[in-house]
Amino acid sequence: MTQQQDGSASGGSSKLWGGRFSGETNELVERFNASIDFDRRLYREDIAGSIAHAHMLAAQGIISAEDSAAIERGLLAIRDDIDAGTFEFRLDREDIHLNIEAALTERIGDPGRRLHTARSRNDQVATDVRLFTRAACDETIDALQALRGVLIDVADAQPSTVIPGYTHLQRAQPILLAHHLLAYEAMFARDTERFVQARARANVLPLGSGALAGVTYPIDRAAVAQELGFAAISENSLDAVSDRDFVVDYHSATALTMVHISRMAEEIILWSTAEFGFARLADAFSTGSSIMPQKKNPDVAELGRGKSARAIGNLVQALTLLKGQPLAYNKDNQEDKESLFDSVDTVLVTLRVFAAMLPTITFDGPRGAEAAVANFALATDLADYLAKKGVPFRDAHEAVGALVARCEREGRTFSELTLEEFRAAHPAFDEDAMRIDLVASLAARDIPGGTAPRAVAQARAAARARLAAERGW
Repeated sequence: MTQQQDGSASGGSSKLWGGRFSGETNELVERFNASIDFDRRLYREDIAGSIAHAHMLAAQGIISAEDSAAIERGLLAIRDDIDAGTFEFRLDREDIHLNIEAALTERIGDPGRRLHTARSRNDQVATDVRLFTRAACDETIDALQALRGVLIDVADAQPSTVIPGYTHLQRAQPILLAHHLLAYEAMFARDTERFVQARARANVLPLGSGALAGVTYPIDRAAVAQELGFAAISENSLDAVSDRDFVVDYHSATALTMVHISRMAEEIILWSTAEFGFARLADAFSTGSSIMPQKKNPDVAELGRGKSARAIGNLVQALTLLKGQPLAYNKDNQEDKESLFDSVDTVLVTLRVFAAMLPTITFDGPRGAEAAVANFALATDLADYLAKKGVPFRDAHEAVGALVARCEREGRTFSELTLEEFRAAHPAFDEDAMRIDLVASLAARDIPGGTAPRAVAQARAAARARLAAERGW
């Protein structure tokens, strides 16, 4: 029962795989080959997978119950030492798997040598990374839901604040700030769905696939899957050990989430400028200048915008890593972890800091309302007015465009025009056209998905209900 799937026989090399080798590894290769500097982060997943594997081996009669118990005690003691920072990670043991296995064998003897029966580092690392990614998805989903809750809260607190809606970064039509904030909640809701889907695809057990072809022992993969909480076992051993699609899934969902963060950050940056003046950032989420005493910089928003580049780069790295690999496992896949860890860390800290920052932003309602009707933002309402009078919309569009041109030439606004001047543009204008204002413009868009106060109130309630349902509240 001491035979190893991936080698642990003694020989000329000190490596656990060294039985076939008579010479020592070059020092440069030692460092180039090792991943322990970063994959030590997988220690909890590696230990959990090994304990489940040992339980299964004992249940199947492949190792003794006594050996399984000794393995479990030893692994839990190692986990405690790593938690305490007292465990020695050794470069010559390459990775987290061999560091733990070698330390286990030193502590408990032969039972430690039996742990690797019926598995390979190939299916072992695939299991570890899936466990890590699954947990990362759970954390990211929680952080996204928290951010969405904050967006809804801020929208609830600003039920009547108005800002200009933009296209091409030109003032277009008045909208409620709450409507604008809910647009981001909708983006992050889709992001949440993507992480839920990524989690489902990661939640498949590869352990039992061996190096690439399966194993020769009567193992019970379903039992291991149940203990580790996997929903299914992999169907093809070649695919199982080489598949990193689930890593790409996480990167992809992260990249798009960070793009959405970046878009929101850009607007926060713009809104907080003197030129826009719609928002003011709290001191706690701003920084100053080392030379200009008056400056208050939106560094948190700028970093959120900038960190999106890391997430996008990590996605490209993962795709490029996979694109040239033949089946099955290749050492290239050692390079999947650092970018994955970085994406996890980046998206989590960004989501959390934005969730903390958003409630501290103060909005200038009068400034937003003034800007919302400037630059002839009610022109579409006037064109709609004519269309509702039976004027073909294209004719209405042309007539109102002529009004805009006249106002621009004369330095006037719609509110300064007389009824006769409106009728000069089109005879269908009547006195009620003079009553088209900001309040009327907003109220007119009272359809599902529109920016009317009643529609937005319904949308806020619906968003909160959806979020509560997701969280099981």
